[in-house]
Amino acid sequence: MILDKTSIYSQGIRHIVLSLVLFFVSSQSLFSRVLRVEKNKGETISTAIARAESGDTLIIPSGNYAEPTIVVDKSLYIKGENFPVLDGQDKNEILETKANYVTITGLKFINAGRSDINDMAAIKIFNGHHVEIRSNIIEHAYFSIYLQGCTNCFIYNNFIHGVKASEMMSGNGIHCWHSDSLRIFQNNISSQRDGIYFEFVTNSLILGNFSHNNERYGLHFMFSNSDTYTSNIFQENGAGVAVMYTKNLTMLYNKFLLNWGDAAYGLLLKDISDSKIEGNTFQENTEAVHIEGSTRMEFRNNLFLSNGWAAQVQASCMDIVVTHNCFVGNSFDISTNGDLVLTKFDGNYWDKYEGYDLDRNGIGDVPYRPVGLYSVIIQKIPSALMLFRSPMTNLLDKAEKVIPGMTPVDLIDNRPLMKSMSSRYD
Repeated sequence: MILDKTSIYSQGIRHIVLSLVLFFVSSQSLFSRVLRVEKNKGETISTAIARAESGDTLIIPSGNYAEPTIVVDKSLYIKGENFPVLDGQDKNEILETKANYVTITGLKFINAGRSDINDMAAIKIFNGHHVEIRSNIIEHAYFSIYLQGCTNCFIYNNFIHGVKASEMMSGNGIHCWHSDSLRIFQNNISSQRDGIYFEFVTNSLILGNFSHNNERYGLHFMFSNSDTYTSNIFQENGAGVAVMYTKNLTMLYNKFLLNWGDAAYGLLLKDISDSKIEGNTFQENTEAVHIEGSTRMEFRNNLFLSNGWAAQVQASCMDIVVTHNCFVGNSFDISTNGDLVLTKFDGNYWDKYEGYDLDRNGIGDVPYRPVGLYSVIIQKIPSALMLFRSPMTNLLDKAEKVIPGMTPVDLIDNRPLMKSMSSRYD
């Protein structure tokens, strides 16, 4: 069954509502008393936590709080009034949670410390489950939200703006390590090294996030199986999105936009297997998709619009199916680095197709070869790019399509569509 964008997004919203309801229901038996940090009496957040009991709600009044690392070691609902400012003074990790059933909401975290030895963060969650970080502001942090060994945690609607420095001098926006069943929903992340980072994270959902203007990747994950990424926007990042050494990946209705640079791409897929890439938009990237060492993947109903290269599929890939996609306004549609191609192209729309449809069934009567001779030459001689759009290169491509000699014989779409299935570029 092919799901449309509305149904996919509706499922994501149901995930949010269900997560909040389950958290609220489980919290009813926990949260009993309502306490306030008595700032006017000189009380700190840490001392207020010390006098609280598991299950209490702790209200933090507006104001500035600069104190050593705050440790939440019991189940608490911590809520800020008018975004009180927790200042790490560029030397401290600001808040750590070491308990389950903790909620942190309505706070502003600034100036978290940085260390070359420890991954210091504005908020760090250790080995917790049912921890919720919701509707906070985090600015000028090395790592912003850091999860380690967590399950069933919920990171929702946070605004994160880091310090966009070199890769070595900045950390990640939402960093998740060795965790399971996370929900990362509707966060706005910018100016970090990687917007979202997953390593050894399984059975998790990333939905509706805006990851943009990060130094390296909008999303970066490795060794993270059975995860789903839906309706996110990855825009103007250093190199787009990188996915490595992963199986059972699902990426639905995401947007990969404006990732330009010498080594930039919308989406890098390296050593991926048994995965589905469906309904995504790749627009104005140097290289929309780069695939290597990957097997058993399906690309369906994606839009490739105004990219340098729509897709580079390396010869190390096999059993990849590319079907019902739209290729519009790309400088080069498909490129590869070998003669043997084990990728199947079938029933795609190519705006460069010049064939005909005499029986009017919507399918071209002659096959389409999406790899041009000029793109093969550029792979071997990059400096040949200076001849781009010259009459000579156009003649080379047309001659190659008539009598193929240097392009892969098997890289062919035998059923090119005469009309696009998508109106996303109209």
